[in-house]
Amino acid sequence: MQETRLDLARIRAACRVIDPIFLDTPFYRCEALEPDLGCTVSIKLETANPVRSFKGRGTELVASLLAENGRRAVVCASAGNLGQALAWSGRGRGLDVTVVASRFAPAAKLDRIRALGARLELVDGDFDMARERAAAIALHHGIRLVEDSLDIETCEGAATIGLELVDAAPSFDTVLIALGGGAMATGVGHVVKALAPGVEVICVQPLGAPAMTLSWRERRVVTTDSTDTIADGVAGRRPIPAVLDDLLLVADDVVLVQEASIIAGMRALLDHAGLVVEPSAALGIAAILEDRDRFAGRHVVTVVCGSNVDMDAYHGWVGTAPTVRG
Repeated sequence: MQETRLDLARIRAACRVIDPIFLDTPFYRCEALEPDLGCTVSIKLETANPVRSFKGRGTELVASLLAENGRRAVVCASAGNLGQALAWSGRGRGLDVTVVASRFAPAAKLDRIRALGARLELVDGDFDMARERAAAIALHHGIRLVEDSLDIETCEGAATIGLELVDAAPSFDTVLIALGGGAMATGVGHVVKALAPGVEVICVQPLGAPAMTLSWRERRVVTTDSTDTIADGVAGRRPIPAVLDDLLLVADDVVLVQEASIIAGMRALLDHAGLVVEPSAALGIAAILEDRDRFAGRHVVTVVCGSNVDMDAYHGWVGTAPTVRG
């Protein structure tokens, strides 16, 4: 495999830095899902931790390095989950954390960022506008800007998921990974391709937020003017060139799924696995629902990456979830 920005030795070392509360998350075969999906399905549950998403793995590395270097202030842009994770990791190390987010982000995510002690600034726009504002704050105050997916710590923290998959799993042949900015996709993808090269790495993105998928297909950065998806955690418009370069090396395929499939995936995880998840976490199940023939007979692993969801919106979605037939 050609070299990405990631390093396997650093990823292994990261496991000694990350709070164990974020490591060794539940990983199990979910037989109840299998009759409807037509394949063997195993779940890597990244919601069973204090911030209810995988992001804490990366922010533990970021916050540890900042504290070691005497840096006491940090700012990030977030769709909600990174901000919570950085607030949690920073609080334990005495860091002054500022999070910039869209005021249209789910209220549950914004409330939790505040509850964890971070300073929250809201912008009247989307995640990419929040990225611009966070960069301006960092420049003005001379503080560290954490850029999810660009900062290698966020990718290598997420990559520890891949180590756990490869170390713990019986034979599996496909892994489905939600694709937003690319930290989890490139991190897990790097480890899987390095240690289990026969496993197919498939990344999944909503049809209403396709910028990274379009970029992967054209092998160049493609931006979009807007997004239209309930999967707010992966709704970016401007891929980061360095992250795309990594993704091109580790992803075997990138697919787009419809909103109806995302909702059906959330409903399936509730009905058959007892899991309340945010839309981004259902992307892997959505991909199987849309193309059962592709996955028939395979052992598929999907990373359930977050459960920070506005419950009023959630009940509205899953209460009327359509049936999707691939």
